[in-house]
Amino acid sequence: MKFDLPSFLMGYGAGAGTVLMTKHLRPLLVEMATSAYHFVDMVMARAAMKHEDLEDLMAEAKARARGGHRTRPTDEARA
Repeated sequence: MKFDLPSFLMGYGAGAGTVLMTKHLRPLLVEMATSAYHFVDMVMARAAMKHEDLEDLMAEAKARARGGHRTRPTDEARA
């Protein structure tokens, strides 16, 4: 097999470029991953709040269906 200098230089350049780019891209990739984790945490917190609201709604509906016509605890305090 014949040694082809242009192909060798292109391969060497691609490898060296990858190493150099990785060193410079790492901080950017870490920052992007950090932002993604913050976003996921925010979405999960909001989903938990909405889930709690839904549980409260279902508990109130269940209480009304079983004959307890109380709407909110604040109504008891006013009476």
